[in-house]
Amino acid sequence: MDTKQYRYRGNDFQIKQAPTFVQDSTAELKKIKKQIKKNLKHIREAQKKMYARRHYGILVVFQAMDAAGKDSMIAHIFSGVNPVGFKVANFKQPTAQELRHDYLWRINRELPLRGDIGAFNRSYYEDVLVSRVHPEIILNSNLPEIHSLADVNDHFFEKRYQDIREYEKYLTRNGYVVLKFFLHVSKEEQKRRFLARIDTPEKNWKFTAADIRERQYWDQYQAAYEKAINATATKDNPWYVIPADDKWYSRLIVSDILTKRIEKLPLAYPTLSPAEQAKLGAARQELLNEK
Repeated sequence: MDTKQYRYRGNDFQIKQAPTFVQDSTAELKKIKKQIKKNLKHIREAQKKMYARRHYGILVVFQAMDAAGKDSMIAHIFSGVNPVGFKVANFKQPTAQELRHDYLWRINRELPLRGDIGAFNRSYYEDVLVSRVHPEIILNSNLPEIHSLADVNDHFFEKRYQDIREYEKYLTRNGYVVLKFFLHVSKEEQKRRFLARIDTPEKNWKFTAADIRERQYWDQYQAAYEKAINATATKDNPWYVIPADDKWYSRLIVSDILTKRIEKLPLAYPTLSPAEQAKLGAARQELLNEK
């Protein structure tokens, strides 16, 4: 599968031009599910080798509008991965303690260990997305240079984009693969999924009044995503904009990108030195000699 069409490495992303649905993607559902299953097996096997050697870590960032399918994406893509080497972090509104630290403090606390895979359900990008749509949030961050909403301007966010680029570069230098996915859902599909949450009793818990309030800011969020993606998509850490109206096809694209990126890592189980192999042989013989 050619996934290059979904990858952005520079200032060339236009959100209105990015598809939210791939025509006829549902026509080959059986084939799609089969390929996803194959990809997931590869991810599980690679995670075992990563965990055994502890040289590399993988951080998978998911950003999206509400109801785009982040939860189900994470649950499906990483199903079967050994939970010992996998963790999920979900970033919501900062707590009072988190606001007393820099905005990346809570992110560092949730980074996966080298050897592990970590998934961020929302991430540090919230600090250039939600806070861009609702700049009043920044006033509560106790930043020394912020005294009024006028200070939360383009220059302020340009500095944050630079922080993020440097942070991801730092992670890459320290053995982390950072994969960033924007699950791009249409406003019409979000409406359909919201209605399903309201009309289906077992899905009622997923819906909150805040979902409707934030939907009123749809255009502002779209502009914020376009700016953030353009400002932080680099050659080493590109963004992948995934058409998310069809959940199965979006899972295929994400699992394929993840699989191909993992294939580039020099993963292998550790090899033992002759001395260590000799110890194994002695241990084996001792077990065989037991009565």
